[in-house]
Amino acid sequence: MDKAPNSPVALIAAHDLTFEVGGSAGRVNILKGVSLDIGEGEAVGIIGPSGSGKTSLLMLLAGLERASGGQLTVAGRDLARMSEDDLARFRREEVGIVFQSFHLVPTMTALENVAMPLEFAGDEHAFTRAEAALKSVGLGHRLTHYPGQLSGGEQQRVAVARAFVALPRLILADEPTGNLDRATGLAVMDLLFDLRAKYGTTLILITHDPALAARCERQIRIEDGRITSDTNALPLAAE
Repeated sequence: MDKAPNSPVALIAAHDLTFEVGGSAGRVNILKGVSLDIGEGEAVGIIGPSGSGKTSLLMLLAGLERASGGQLTVAGRDLARMSEDDLARFRREEVGIVFQSFHLVPTMTALENVAMPLEFAGDEHAFTRAEAALKSVGLGHRLTHYPGQLSGGEQQRVAVARAFVALPRLILADEPTGNLDRATGLAVMDLLFDLRAKYGTTLILITHDPALAARCERQIRIEDGRITSDTNALPLAAE
């Protein structure tokens, strides 16, 4: 079957996903039957109130948590069937993650932080590629600086460079402007969207800000562990 014009192939296919966690009061249902398809190259903003399950969904998509039920395929891989080593390899090869709190290693320079995922993958050009990634986010002059010597905006730029350095097919961004002032946050978001457009990367943006979500061509709202709206979704083409 030929692909329809502007119809992306599914990079993510989730069907009836559930996610439960244990607590002192017993099991708590976080996600309650989430189904969605996200195409290669789409930018998707996921919004909803605190505690609605947005971050839990991101953790499942990254293979950092395992679904309690349902089916989840990302980049052609059934995450439920993968070992922990396989999941770690999957993240190195296919996924870049930008967290709200930067998650930089404080004892490593900006260059070392960005090179780290490439080093784990055995890339002999890790530092050359990391330097190029830092230059692409405007931090070529900060290569040898440690996170504590960088502003919040600079630290998040390092995190963005690290997320993109291996050229993954999927970028997951969880409230990436949450620890930044508005002007700095907007600059980081401009950078994130510019890099996404440059590389054709699929972007999933978790945010509480509808204005940021509106920068994506598709918006999904989650409330109480369920998808309550999904707007501007493109029809997916067959492989």
